[in-house]
Amino acid sequence: MKLLQTCLVGMIFFSGVAMAIEEPKYTVLEQSGSFELRAYEPKIIAEVKVKGDMSEASSAGFRLIAAYIFGKNQSKEKIEMTAPVTVLPQAESPTMSSPVLINEGTNEWLVSFVMPSSFELNTLPTPVDEQVHLKKIPAENKAVITFSGFNTYSKVETKTSELKEWMASKHLTPIGPAQFARYNPPWTLPFLRRSEIMFDYRPESK
Repeated sequence: MKLLQTCLVGMIFFSGVAMAIEEPKYTVLEQSGSFELRAYEPKIIAEVKVKGDMSEASSAGFRLIAAYIFGKNQSKEKIEMTAPVTVLPQAESPTMSSPVLINEGTNEWLVSFVMPSSFELNTLPTPVDEQVHLKKIPAENKAVITFSGFNTYSKVETKTSELKEWMASKHLTPIGPAQFARYNPPWTLPFLRRSEIMFDYRPESK
């Protein structure tokens, strides 16, 4: 039932959107096949903390933030959708520096949408649901792998491992949790889907 509700919300959310959907602005610093180093500009996100496995958390977080964008806010204002929807495993400590893989053992997640660049933090409508939090993210650099197909746990962890191996070849150390980003609605054919795994990083110490 929850899957059906999520698909229906997603169909409403994405229907009629033939135009390009806004994505976070970034500059490609380096590219090699499906791997990239990106420099992201500052952005504002709407974020919720949810529990469950990755699939359950992604669906629950999507519904909560989609409701905010549809007008469940104090001014009842509708906000244009953006991509991607991101899912981040909640580390045991906010200062945790070792990489955390996205896996079935994680029970708490941060799910977020990037807000349109036309808004500032003080111009976004205030959420009615206290679970939805707005925050500004400063400029940041990320290592990214892009892939298509189904987002199974094994696929996500395989891609995470591939990204870590590529980063090691570039003498880059992953920082914190791996972030999963999904760019397409649930009914998109697998070979047309675009998904990404991202890591913050720092150069290896010499």
